[in-house]
Amino acid sequence: MDAMIPKHQEAADQHSHLVRPQDMEWQRTRFPGCEAKTLLFDRRTGLMTALMRFAPGSVLPDHEHVGIEQSWVIEGALVDKEGPAQGIACKAGEFIWREAGSRHAAWCPDGALILAIFQVPNKFFEADGRVVDAAGQDWDETWGHAAAQKARRIE
Repeated sequence: MDAMIPKHQEAADQHSHLVRPQDMEWQRTRFPGCEAKTLLFDRRTGLMTALMRFAPGSVLPDHEHVGIEQSWVIEGALVDKEGPAQGIACKAGEFIWREAGSRHAAWCPDGALILAIFQVPNKFFEADGRVVDAAGQDWDETWGHAAAQKARRIE
């Protein structure tokens, strides 16, 4: 698993990993107005926890949650722009989770700061028909193995 862990801490404790988001730089994503601080990332399974910051009006385009997605809105609001739950707004201090297979587009009309937890990376549906992950990589090639492992665990 990846996280911002000082090297001296890795040897000191293999069970607890302290992450200090206040010391991390915001990383731009490929989505305009969206930045992230990745707090935990397991490259094998795709498990990820991230602090996400959205500028006012930012949109997270059409995507599907392959596993359960959990979001706690710290500031602002996260609104379903499109999809079956269109218009649902999760506001500061509220928590929303979405079932595996849910699909929508989301936006932050006034901006937002969100703690987001993903079991497996989302599938993003591009206008040209490609299905990619948040980094723009082919989803099946990059994460198909993680979804298959998750499905076997459920059976």
